[in-house]
Amino acid sequence: MPESKMAGAFDGDLVELALLPVQSKRGSRANGNSHRPDEKPAARVLRVIDRAHDTLIGRYEVAEPFGVVVPEDPRIPYDVFTMRADRPDIEDGKLVRVRISTFPSRASAATGVVEEVLGHADDERALVDLVIARHKLETSFSEGALAEARAAVLDVDAALEEGYCDLRGRFTFTIDPADARDFDDALSLERVSAVGGEHGIFGVEGERSAAGGCLTGSKAVDVRGISAARWRLGIHIADVSRYVPWNSSIDLDARRRATSVYLADRVIPMLPEELSGDLCSLRPNEDRLTMTADLYLDNESRLVGYDLYPAVIRSAARLAYDEAQNLLDECSGNPGQSASDASSQESAQCPYAGDHADFGNLHDGLAWRLQQLSFLAQRRAAARKAAGGLDFDTVEARVKLDDGDHPIGVDLRRKTDATSLVEEAMILANETVAAHLCGAGFPGIFRVHERPAAESLEGLVPVFQEFSWFDAVDRNKLIAGDPRELQRILAVSANRSEGELVSSLVLRSMKRAVYRPVCDSHYGLASAAYAHFTSPIRRYPDLVVHRMLKAQIGRRPEKFDQEVSALSWIAEHSSDMEREAEKAARESQEVKLVEYMEQFIGRSFSATVSGVAAYGLYVRLDNTVEGLIPAKNLGAEYFAFDPERYRLIGQDTGTTYRLGQRVPVVLTSADPRSRRVAADGSAGRTRNRENL
Repeated sequence: MPESKMAGAFDGDLVELALLPVQSKRGSRANGNSHRPDEKPAARVLRVIDRAHDTLIGRYEVAEPFGVVVPEDPRIPYDVFTMRADRPDIEDGKLVRVRISTFPSRASAATGVVEEVLGHADDERALVDLVIARHKLETSFSEGALAEARAAVLDVDAALEEGYCDLRGRFTFTIDPADARDFDDALSLERVSAVGGEHGIFGVEGERSAAGGCLTGSKAVDVRGISAARWRLGIHIADVSRYVPWNSSIDLDARRRATSVYLADRVIPMLPEELSGDLCSLRPNEDRLTMTADLYLDNESRLVGYDLYPAVIRSAARLAYDEAQNLLDECSGNPGQSASDASSQESAQCPYAGDHADFGNLHDGLAWRLQQLSFLAQRRAAARKAAGGLDFDTVEARVKLDDGDHPIGVDLRRKTDATSLVEEAMILANETVAAHLCGAGFPGIFRVHERPAAESLEGLVPVFQEFSWFDAVDRNKLIAGDPRELQRILAVSANRSEGELVSSLVLRSMKRAVYRPVCDSHYGLASAAYAHFTSPIRRYPDLVVHRMLKAQIGRRPEKFDQEVSALSWIAEHSSDMEREAEKAARESQEVKLVEYMEQFIGRSFSATVSGVAAYGLYVRLDNTVEGLIPAKNLGAEYFAFDPERYRLIGQDTGTTYRLGQRVPVVLTSADPRSRRVAADGSAGRTRNRENL
């Protein structure tokens, strides 16, 4: 659509359109709605119904008496004029955020006021600054929040007097990514040999001093009673609510942010560093306050009971995921073989470390517990799958940067036994806390995931029908969202060239999980109730759940009713900010990925076809970089698009390109500013399907 027909509309605006006569490539006009493949439908904007933008980011250019802001987003074709006299300090070439005062019309240009100078437009670091500005992410805390954070202190004695349990003698440890800066969850695991009494170690739900003077919420959830327990799995989560009471300055800042944002070159934390990186971080060999979930499991990893309570812990060790995986590999008995490949628990090579802390032999204590946790996690994952849970085998690409934030490589993070054991432990803790609050009829914020829409799943059929394995799929069950049919699709395609593509497309067909103040199910996890409890340092809903849990097992704090009345807004706002954070994180990684690929222009790569359209192919390199091969770069012949089977077919030679196909490509361009790469694929020609 030409600028003259846009009526001042910006990218993302809601507009009313009027169709124009179709213009073919030969310049002839066609009447009606039908047109040939070489004809392009056209329209003009009648009016803008709703604006998507009130600010934009652009390069500041001095043009006395004006300062002209040229949008960084190429989809916005309008410059914004400001008065130079208002900000004479801004240098030519600076990257700025401008608030639009008047939108463009046929008679006048867009005008605005510069709100913020972000840096120099040609600075590579400014590209991530641009992402931050585009998503309107807060990067500084209020003076009140900073003052409260600096004044916060750890008072273990006061916490113990208030009913916190002293778990400093328990063997606890953390497992996190190697580059993690805050540690908000720790694990412990012990055998349970004998438990006395009808309730065993459990107290009466909601009573003070229910277990050794501690404040607890306890429950047996198995008809066999607590006597069936054989393992005590401890999930120890940083007690952020201790330092962030409702409506404090820190709380107001955290509530607006709703989440930490993990960008390629920096982290924008939800909480000030004094809390996120110090007082609330479960660093080894330091006393820390937690909200603890003791989960009692039988030998089949079934939950038979739990205790929920505040505690004091002292972590014995901090492990990176790679370190944890190395210990698991040692326990497998075969170097390079994961613990999950071991045939049975009896095949364990790691020595029994005892029921209690063994600080004199930290290596054995960690190795044994990791192995047992891995066995328990495998059974939990199998049970979740049997209940209809979905497990997507995704690859996360993280760009490795040098000290100057220049990309030097790509780290591909895949699921391992170490990541799985942490994941399953956290899922179980989240389910348990959610069920506890629901069972007590107590308010909270829950993580709700609805069944996917039938039309979204139906859209997968024409894509997947190209693959031979799809003949065995029950299409009706697929469209109905039968989780077991989706499991079959993910399993049968997993080891094929199209496996990652299939997993990605199925994942995209899912509805987004959202936060709601109502207890409802989670489709993807097959959970009757689910809440986020395990990351209060970086997610505001987790902090809310901690406050609700404390209120349920103890006394309701002052202004509790105020927080309850705000749960609907908090849930909706947190869902919105989560989406913005994810977009910003993804865009920042794309910026650095494309910047990294600049050095490889002209190099050949093997890629997977991830999308097919009339205008070309989208391909995905093994390092997750995606780019476009225009149809004109596929060869000299004309390629016809088959919309039913998502294929491009050469009319002269029959050369065929389809989804999931591996093709050789040559990188032709990489533009970090637009986050786009392009390639030439004419070398990857295949004559027909038999040769695919």
